[in-house]
Amino acid sequence: MAEKLLKPTQLESLRKQPGRHADGGGLFLEVRESRAGVGNGAKAFAASWTVRMQAGGKRRDFGLGSLDKVPLATARDKRDEIRAQYAAGVDPVLERKKAAGLPTFQKAAEQLHKERMKGWSNGKHREQWIATLRTYAFPTMGAVAIDEVERGHILDVLTPIWLEKPETARRVKQRIGAVLDWAYGKGWREAEAPMRALAKALPKNDAGAGHFTALPYADMPGFIAALRTREGMGALALEALILTAARSGEIRLATWDEVDLDKGLWSIPAARMKRKRAHVVPLSPAALAAFQRAKALRTDDADLVFPGQSPKKPMSDATLAAVLKRMGLAAVPHGFRSSFKDWAGEVGGFPNELSEAALAHAIPNKAEAAYRRGDLLERRRLMMEAWARYCDGVAESCNVVPMVAA
Repeated sequence: MAEKLLKPTQLESLRKQPGRHADGGGLFLEVRESRAGVGNGAKAFAASWTVRMQAGGKRRDFGLGSLDKVPLATARDKRDEIRAQYAAGVDPVLERKKAAGLPTFQKAAEQLHKERMKGWSNGKHREQWIATLRTYAFPTMGAVAIDEVERGHILDVLTPIWLEKPETARRVKQRIGAVLDWAYGKGWREAEAPMRALAKALPKNDAGAGHFTALPYADMPGFIAALRTREGMGALALEALILTAARSGEIRLATWDEVDLDKGLWSIPAARMKRKRAHVVPLSPAALAAFQRAKALRTDDADLVFPGQSPKKPMSDATLAAVLKRMGLAAVPHGFRSSFKDWAGEVGGFPNELSEAALAHAIPNKAEAAYRRGDLLERRRLMMEAWARYCDGVAESCNVVPMVAA
């Protein structure tokens, strides 16, 4: 019985039907839901041609390109060429790699790192970015051709450290994804990083809660009360970090020319932000009080709000961590941003885009990002005041009104 072939008139309707549509002789039109989607929330699909061959008990898939660039007739011609190569004992996948000079995962990662490192102002981050891949990814998948890296390779890297070293595993996962997406943009891969599939395959990670890297928000009132009994610039800076939901580096490098005590605003320049976009933090009365206490300790020539042992040098991140350690906590300074985020959604009833704006996070959803184009300053001020009241242990007596999304 002859195989049923695709018709050119079918293609427009098939490109909206996820799955593999056979044309015979190992040729398939593969339709997948696109990661990007479209602005109005409707689904978008990507359609591409694949030839599947079997030789020596090994199955090989050979990508021919997208439906937009490769018509049905051309795809059939390429299929016939590949079949002829296999019949002659030639591996077209290997031949294509030789002709294109496709790199291994390790070579691709090193090239990406070399291209992007010049734009990173933090030298420590530059070294850590590639060091984590050298330690965890390269030994397992470094020699794999960039276009052959699949979910299984990434799982082999992440599974041993996913529960044992959750923060490291998260960073490795993000950096592997960045390499694969970059390679896709270069035309070296037929698909982007399979991050959605990875999320379903990895075990649920409760290690963060188990090791208390982030203090549960329910414990914040007692912790803040204990923190305020401690003396020293480190404790004061940690209090300011918590009440502003800022990153450690943003607090440690804050200067007095960024702070307007009269208006209750802290304006962080783009150069000091992770996303290189200026960020304005509304200071609640409690946060403002922390900045005012720091000003009372200021020497005439100190530009830093929370200086280290020398008035002209910033305190180290270890100083903040040491405060927590002396208080008997395994939490880390950065974890208080998670405490704030959890509180905002579960207790404060504030919408996601508001807490994300307070954390200066990037918004992957284009529609939400457009809605968040303004800085939502006054709405964030109300939220930060509610957070400060909660930390003071008076949340139940205050009237916190959930800020529902428009």
